Amino acid sequence: MAIKIRLARAGAKKKPFYRIIVADERCKRDGRFIEKVGTYDPHQNPAAFKLEEGKALEWLGKGAQPTDTVKELLKRAGIWAKFVTKAA
Repeated sequence: MAIKIRLARAGAKKKPFYRIIVADERCKRDGRFIEKVGTYDPHQNPAAFKLEEGKALEWLGKGAQPTDTVKELLKRAGIWAKFVTKAA
């Protein structure tokens, strides 16, 4: 069972809002998830991004793999650098 940190779409038609979730990779995009760790709203200027750093680092430490998009968001927030230095 592989665990992923990924985006789940919410919001109205043509106005997406995303939740950053931890889920089994076999589950649907907007289906069952283990834990919600943040939100991402690309429609605000600049894009609004909120993430619970402790939960994200905990799941990364447990072996959860972020998707490419989430990895870029983690890099932008500085959390990915903390994880890499902590793991090394």
